[in-house]
Amino acid sequence: MKKPKDYLVFPLDMPSLYAALPYIEGLSDHVGMFKVGLELFIRCGPEIIDAIRQRSSATVFLDLKLHDIPATVERAMQVVADLEVGFVTVHCGDSIQMLEAAVKGGKGRVAVLGVTVLTSVSAEDIRKAGYGPAFYQDVRELVLHRGRMAKQAGCAGLVCSGQEVAMIRQELGSDLVTVTPGIRPAGKRPEGDDQARVMTPAEAIRNGADYLVIGRPIRDAVDPVQAAVQIAAEIEQALLGV
Repeated sequence: MKKPKDYLVFPLDMPSLYAALPYIEGLSDHVGMFKVGLELFIRCGPEIIDAIRQRSSATVFLDLKLHDIPATVERAMQVVADLEVGFVTVHCGDSIQMLEAAVKGGKGRVAVLGVTVLTSVSAEDIRKAGYGPAFYQDVRELVLHRGRMAKQAGCAGLVCSGQEVAMIRQELGSDLVTVTPGIRPAGKRPEGDDQARVMTPAEAIRNGADYLVIGRPIRDAVDPVQAAVQIAAEIEQALLGV
């Protein structure tokens, strides 16, 4: 049975293995998944995945946001499949063929998550990028459009903000895994936050999110372990309907 801590995804947004190790060791019993992004993976490569496995039973989420021609993405995913990680991300910003290639390259050995619209992106950003009113007047429409592509391509799930999870559940069903960044504990939004579409852990859980990516509120806390414990308690309350 999934425990409250299993909903927690901690992003190892660190510049080196040395900087990441204290968080891996300290949080290994308090989060369900460690997310490895571009900075750390470029620096360490598969070594960081091995380090997590040696120190924790948490799942490894490789957040590479692949985005290239289908043939290149398929070959990259074949390599990722050999790393035996739980999730890997691919952008939904281009063709469905690229998403299909990612799923094919993963060979069923890694769950492919389609990144819909980054939580740092606002409606104004979408307008400036050249999208029409149907998408920038309601960002959820673009999320849903890309979500449909990902589902049709065979992706296991989506990365979307907590504001769109309920819509995804209603429109695309409950079989897609939903991973939600931009999660901020109530009243604790960091100064200089670059996230545009945010939500509290409890709100995201009530909307049906499967996993919550929570970085700075844990990483920058005086006691990161206690911060993770408090967030897990907030998740538990939401699961109990309190």
